[in-house]
Amino acid sequence: MHLKHLKVFCDVANLRSFSRAARENNVSQPSVSQMVHQLEEHLKVQLIDRSRRPFLLTEEGKVFYQGCSKLIERYYALEERVRTLHKDIAGQVRVVSIYSAGMSHLNGYITRFLEQHPQARVRLEYHTPDRVYEMVRNDQAHLGLVSYPRRSRVIRVLPWRDESMVVVCNPDHPLGRLDQVAPAMLDGQKMVGFYSNLRIRRETDRFLAQHGVTAPIAMEFDNIEVLKKAVAINAGIALLPLPTVEREIQIGDLKALPLEGVDLKRRLGIIVRRGKGLGKTAQAFIRLLREQTPAATEEESEATEALASAVGLPVPPDDPAESAESEGVATDVVDAPSTEAVDAPATEAVDAEADAAEQVPATVGER
Repeated sequence: MHLKHLKVFCDVANLRSFSRAARENNVSQPSVSQMVHQLEEHLKVQLIDRSRRPFLLTEEGKVFYQGCSKLIERYYALEERVRTLHKDIAGQVRVVSIYSAGMSHLNGYITRFLEQHPQARVRLEYHTPDRVYEMVRNDQAHLGLVSYPRRSRVIRVLPWRDESMVVVCNPDHPLGRLDQVAPAMLDGQKMVGFYSNLRIRRETDRFLAQHGVTAPIAMEFDNIEVLKKAVAINAGIALLPLPTVEREIQIGDLKALPLEGVDLKRRLGIIVRRGKGLGKTAQAFIRLLREQTPAATEEESEATEALASAVGLPVPPDDPAESAESEGVATDVVDAPSTEAVDAPATEAVDAEADAAEQVPATVGER
């Protein structure tokens, strides 16, 4: 059997769809069905129960999928290692992110990464938190970017960055005349929030309750871009991470107010699957995420610092290590050589740091 057959079968199992697996591999849906059928004929077993809707893997299919997925992962890691042994990084890294983390940060990171490694490719998708975890668990992405990351027996967590939460309102709102807001001043204010099943909503609700604040929710959304538009039309105020509203503040659509006497943070993290062999490209991208600011230029970095200063927040330190050390987090993430196709030391490097990082409690996931 060709490796292509094995990859197609794994994609069918991962994506739970013959048509989506066909698009993933740039082939027709009948070709995907034929390849799976050829595998079944070769093995003389049924791998997929097509009588169920949606279809299910048979017991034989589950065993075959578990073995094939590891085989394919190790093959592509080995292939990348051989191809780039004496060359610059030239592989692909698959990144999946929640909307608010990706849209406010990733353009700068990707631009800088491709400037450093012109032959590399970055495949980026935005999804809900649950889908991000699912894709990392199922090897559909090398890494995921989430807020308030949670580890499990399958998922490892690498700290990334903490973001200051601010009160956001329309500039014409009564609070808009102020320079900062005490938590008690939010009592009785109409708020625009995330859906109650999202982690950021639970954290903001907990924060308000701890300060004895009762704030009616006027609107709820699962998308931060729509939420910001609701605040801009004065439907209510919101508690949001400062980096996610930088553009709206600069053009005057929104105003950000620091919380007086409170340092409320949203923690962002990088998640990877435990034991996964990361190739050189994925390792390099993780290093960039952890070592660089998202701004691709000095002017952008200065603009970000100016915005934080303008709304009364402390300016981040120039040295990323200084920030990480203040949290008790190691900064030497994945500098091990990429030989994971043989003995996976890169995986061990990620796992070892993640184990240490998981001992650091999160401060305060949504889209």
